[in-house]
Amino acid sequence: MVLGLSLPAFTIVHVIISLIGIAAGLVVMFGLLGSKPMPGLTAIFLLFTILTSATGFLFPFKELLPSHIIGIISLVLLAIACIALYGMKRAGVWRPVYIVTAMVSLYFNVFVLVIQSFLKVPALAALAPAVAPAPPGGPVFAVVQGIVLVFFVLLTIGAWRRYKPMAFV
Repeated sequence: MVLGLSLPAFTIVHVIISLIGIAAGLVVMFGLLGSKPMPGLTAIFLLFTILTSATGFLFPFKELLPSHIIGIISLVLLAIACIALYGMKRAGVWRPVYIVTAMVSLYFNVFVLVIQSFLKVPALAALAPAVAPAPPGGPVFAVVQGIVLVFFVLLTIGAWRRYKPMAFV
């Protein structure tokens, strides 16, 4: 039991939280490219991405795993993003700090989504079998993760160059 839920039920809640954070984050990312701050959706993205990382620590574990390290880094980045956005109002250097920390946090969520997809979706698992306890591997998995990384690098650079908010959140 986790927070009064069975482990499968808690897993479903965690996945739904993650997908909401990812969906909102992708919309926010494309909004940054058009200099559209989207304060409401940004708050949803940040909140659900924080919840994703935080709830990940509630799963039973015996040792520190790479997923925990990603969660810790993501929470630190999200704290910085919130300070840059809400505390410093994206003024001066805080604009690119916000963009980079928010987008790297979103990338981490998508990175984990790809790993989990290759572990849980049978058709993808057949393309990149995992050898326990390691995550999926092989050329198909590497290409997909590479595409995701390049996608985020290019869009983060684009947002850095193009995002010039007119109003503060």
